[in-house]
Amino acid sequence: MTPVTPRVFVSHLSGVPVFDPNGDQVGRVRDLVAMLRVGGRPPRLLGMVVEVVSRRRIFLPMTRVTGVESGQVITTGVVNMRRFEQRPTERLVLGEFLDRRVRLVETDEEVTVLDVAIQQLPARRDWEIDKYFVRKGRGGALRRKGETLTVEWSAVKGFSLEEHGQGAESLVATFEKLRPADVANALHHLTPKRRAEVAAALDDDRLADVLEELPEDDQVEIIGKLQEERAADVLEAMDPDDAADLLSELPEEDKERLLTLMRPGDAADVRRLMSYEERTAGGLMTTEPVILRPDATVADALARVRQADLSPALAAQVYVCRSPDETPTGKYLGTVHFQRLLRDPPFTLVSSLVDSDLVPLTPDTPLPVVTSYLAAYNLVSVPVVDESGSLLGAVTVDDVLDHLLPEDWRETDFLGREGVLRDR
Repeated sequence: MTPVTPRVFVSHLSGVPVFDPNGDQVGRVRDLVAMLRVGGRPPRLLGMVVEVVSRRRIFLPMTRVTGVESGQVITTGVVNMRRFEQRPTERLVLGEFLDRRVRLVETDEEVTVLDVAIQQLPARRDWEIDKYFVRKGRGGALRRKGETLTVEWSAVKGFSLEEHGQGAESLVATFEKLRPADVANALHHLTPKRRAEVAAALDDDRLADVLEELPEDDQVEIIGKLQEERAADVLEAMDPDDAADLLSELPEEDKERLLTLMRPGDAADVRRLMSYEERTAGGLMTTEPVILRPDATVADALARVRQADLSPALAAQVYVCRSPDETPTGKYLGTVHFQRLLRDPPFTLVSSLVDSDLVPLTPDTPLPVVTSYLAAYNLVSVPVVDESGSLLGAVTVDDVLDHLLPEDWRETDFLGREGVLRDR
């Protein structure tokens, strides 16, 4: 049975400290950010508004929250210090949900929302608002009289997007269940004005995923209409190879300005990728494959490839390297494929399982050779190393396909009417 995560009432989170993995305090929670959704689905919790030491309020995505317990919030340690700006699709839970007058669906009785409960979905990182604590009768939250009760989110009307959402907000909510490629296809066929509105309303990670699936002209148009600080944040959220491809299409002065605004480590990866020719292994590779040290175990490897934000191609194998284990790494030792990980006990060291028979590619390997290599050995990903034997990155089959297909292949509507594949 899938374990159920504890339910948390948001009033208990107001003002609680936020810590990084080392135990250092980052700031305090001042509010939570939610997004209304279509189709009777509960509001999704996007993140928290955190006040840091300088009294600046920043946005902490729920994807970077690893624990909400015992009067504290634990993060991954990766915090973007850009000042929080509420977007059209976002609702502040403490500021906009509490003390709000709504109605019960069953009786149409007016009630006041006193608190809101959130819960993480089983086996996923997503958080949703699942219950409301309400008081019957007229008057605000300070009124002490009146029956109080806890009800399911579906038992209250007044929070659905159908009742509130218009324009870009409604579109963003409709797109939520679509894959990034399908959102990109829909965006491509919107007017430039509407496309910019929807892009501005998407959160950084979602917009990054969608940009990776758009034609270059649309990418340049959208990134050019974002505020520069936000554009840099979105580029950081993109895969480094896709960010490098996008930046290479921009004028030199715009490119340098955005690289300067990015975090130094992310900018360094992108600059390195941009130094290679486009149709080579170096120009195609990502700098973020799954890398493990020789003393890691099969259990460690499976935990890494289990991460939801990894593409199937990157999760298909791990690369074993000596320290340092960030690209460019120490000496590359070999690859362990996912199937092999499933065949061996969890305590087995990955260094004893490496496949070192296949010769890795060099960054100047041309695209036709990369394609032939993948096809000859039935691979979905291949390592790229430098002259010293350090791992630089990995080329995945999806990036190779991007360069082999016709330029207009993204015009294909994979959903079509009634799910039938068709071209526009």
